[in-house]
Parts: sequence; C-alpha cells; structure tokens
Amino acid sequence: MQNRLTHIDDKGDVRMVDVSAKPDTERVAIAEGFISMNPATLDLIVTGKAAKGDVLACARVAGVMGAKQTSSLIPMCHPLNITKAKVECTPVHEGDREDGRVGIHITTTCGVTGKTGIEMEALTAVSVACLTVYDMCKAVDRGMEIMDVRLLKKDGGKSGLWERTS
Repeated sequence: MQNRLTHIDDKGDVRMVDVSAKPDTERVAIAEGFISMNPATLDLIVTGKAAKGDVLACARVAGVMGAKQTSSLIPMCHPLNITKAKVECTPVHEGDREDGRVGIHITTTCGVTGKTGIEMEALTAVSVACLTVYDMCKAVDRGMEIMDVRLLKKDGGKSGLWERTS
C-alpha cells in the first residue's frame, strides 16, 4: 500500500494523475450498497405497485448511467471507456439480515481495459442506483437510508487483486 496520495503533487496541489506511461490492463471492480426502507415500501417495489413504475429496472439503468458519468462527477477521475457495467438489485426481507433491516441490496460490477482502475465507477454506480430507489419511493417513505456503500473487490493493474475481508 502506498503512503502518499496520488492526486496531490509535491506542492500540495490537486491534480489528475498522469497515467500515460502505464500499460493497458483488464480491470474489474465490484461494489455494494444497501437502501433500507419500511417493509410496506419493499412490498410496493417487489409487487410492482410503486407509483413511478418498475423501481428495480430503473435503478439498474441508472446505475449503469452513473458508472458512465463518473468522470463528470468526481473531479480527478479519468474518463474511461467502460467495457462492462452490471447492476444487480436484490430485495432483502424481514429476517434476511442480522440487523433486521429491510430494503434493497445493490451490487455493481464494472470493467475496463485501460491504464487506470474502475473502482470509482463501481462505487458511483451503486450510489446512483440507491439514490434512484430513494427517488422513486420517497413519496411513501422519506425515512429510507442509504448505507454500507463500499468496494468489495478490485482486480487488475499494477497492484493486482484486492478483496474486502470483512
């Protein structure tokens, strides 16, 4: 692990890292997040009765779109020619989690063949998907919470494989 921030130069100014000399490698990142909600809200989503339409289909599309827009949102991110973006939304019912929360568990997988990683795209995708669920259901449940957004795995590039252990 490096002990310096790559987006800060020797003078302390922020910068986009120069990756021009790095070789193109296949890279993948997986991220997850959770949006908790009232059981009645989850029921509306699962039964397809949400007023705005198919919440999970919209969240999947929004997550892919979010991944593609990451460099427009995160100032020092490189624009990437994403080769893969997948968003999975899994309903979590009462009793499925140890903490008792109900909601939607979202997992994103993003891939690229390029000079820099794709972790930010996977994290942005999961965040945007969670935000989309919130937007589509806020009329019935303003108390929803987005939580546990985190990187699960990244592979490729000079640093190779990293996987979350806890």
